[in-house]
Amino acid sequence: MRLDPSEHAFLSAPDTRAVLDAISPGETDRARIVGGAVRNALQGAPVEDVDIATQLTPQETLDALKAAGIKAIPTGLDHGTITAVIKGKPFEITTLRKDVSTDGRRAVVAFTTDWAIDASRRDFRLNAIYARRDGSLFDPYDGVADALAHRVVFIGEADERLAEDVLRILRFYRFNAWYGSALDPEGHAACVRAAPGLKALARERVWKELKTLLAAPDPGPVVKAMQEGHVFEPVWPERLDLNLLLSIINADRGKGRAPDTLIRAAALCGGDVTTVRSLGHQMKASNAETDRLIAMCAPAADGADSVRPGAEARARRRALYTLGAQTFSDRMRLAEARGEGEADADLDAAAHWRKPDLPVTGRDLIALGFEPGPQLGAVMKQLEARWIDSDFNLDRETLLARAAEAKG
Repeated sequence: MRLDPSEHAFLSAPDTRAVLDAISPGETDRARIVGGAVRNALQGAPVEDVDIATQLTPQETLDALKAAGIKAIPTGLDHGTITAVIKGKPFEITTLRKDVSTDGRRAVVAFTTDWAIDASRRDFRLNAIYARRDGSLFDPYDGVADALAHRVVFIGEADERLAEDVLRILRFYRFNAWYGSALDPEGHAACVRAAPGLKALARERVWKELKTLLAAPDPGPVVKAMQEGHVFEPVWPERLDLNLLLSIINADRGKGRAPDTLIRAAALCGGDVTTVRSLGHQMKASNAETDRLIAMCAPAADGADSVRPGAEARARRRALYTLGAQTFSDRMRLAEARGEGEADADLDAAAHWRKPDLPVTGRDLIALGFEPGPQLGAVMKQLEARWIDSDFNLDRETLLARAAEAKG
């Protein structure tokens, strides 16, 4: 099979050509595009990153790029990876490799010039397809058929691939969520057997894989298989709410909403604040991620908890002011998923929300004779509460008059 360069821009793009010509000039066949770009092109999915495999050593790659005037960064020299950058676009170029030894996560590699040996160390057959610059393909494991059929199958024995690198368990499910149609039974069974080994992985890496999986258009069947196989338990033993996750996914797909990883993670936690707090801690999520997860699940102040999808406009504005547009939207989507009403109008209001400014400031109260301190803060809170109760209609003069009354 051949990919037509005229139909696949990643093959014919001037920047791609420049990199390939630099490390494989003329009619030579020293560099081929491999992995995601080829797989996505075969499946009709967008091609984003272009990764290149080459027979050149890392130093030869560096020298060839520099000779062509292309910026070259030795991003992973020990493992044979150089990043070429043209007009801000990166191209990851890796020397063909073979594994010398593995420890369940990282491999000691040696460089080779044999394309088949390099292919044999990759994870899945659909990721071991190499495209020459003319679009012709080197496909030693029938990966083209897998890509076209949306099958994710390990190269060789799945148990052996997982013993080499336990991260491949999560990659198997992530790739199925994005590119597969049904789990390969042998691969799934091998992942279930190897799942206890996930304890050895850095939690940050687990979190990154989980977020990417949840960002797929419909990860529900894959997450269900992982739950039934107890794959999550070594890294996240909390009880999972698959039904709430599926409800969020169905709403996203049915209403044309973009998947939101954190909302889906919160749904998988059942929208429970204790569970999302545990998730953030165990996965070593960023402070911003953990704060957002907690905010969408925790009890809210000032009556915002009582607001449900389809609420009266005044109550909605109050909740938007109290919670902020992001937290309000997150809570409405979770409430909708629980069957508490349709959230379209609420999400539209949040998208157009501009938080109004309280018409008076602390300086205004100081000008009235208030001293900086707790009393001034208390009066400001009282004025803000009255202003909110008025649906943000009380003007500056009225609020200052109320402040003067409070001073006596």
